[in-house]
Amino acid sequence: MSIISTLLAAGDPSQSPHWFIPKRFELIYGGLASVIIIGSLVKFAGPLAKKSLAARTERIQNEIDSARNAKASAEQEAAQIRTALGDIQSERARLIAEADQQAAALLSEGRARIDAEMKDIEAKAMADIANASSRVGDELRAEITRLSAVAVERVVAQSMNDASRQDLIESFISKVGSAR
Repeated sequence: MSIISTLLAAGDPSQSPHWFIPKRFELIYGGLASVIIIGSLVKFAGPLAKKSLAARTERIQNEIDSARNAKASAEQEAAQIRTALGDIQSERARLIAEADQQAAALLSEGRARIDAEMKDIEAKAMADIANASSRVGDELRAEITRLSAVAVERVVAQSMNDASRQDLIESFISKVGSAR
């Protein structure tokens, strides 16, 4: 209380003892007003400030958690992609090996089929050659027979005279007549 009594006991309240130190009544009223305002702010605005800071902290924590979850999800997807890539490589190798086997089977099957077709074609060709050879031989024999008949007829016609012709005709007629 001594401070308050000394402040009140001072003489003129409008005069301050020093240029830096305010007047006494300004100190008293200013101090009381400051205490009332700061107390009101602490009592009424403090919970609001705490609530907004807590909400901000919660929002930031949620963002951190979602970022952590997104990172974990991305890492999991990257691992799945890496394993799928490995699976793709092995699947690709398997498909290529299977395609090579099918191609080899097709080639061997095609070669066997071509060999069989070639044997059939060769057999048909040999049969055609034999048929053509016999046909040509038959045609040649027929032509030779025809030409020899024509040649014999000419030779006989030139070498025969009328008397020998007459004897030939009579001997033919007698042979035919006796055969009946």
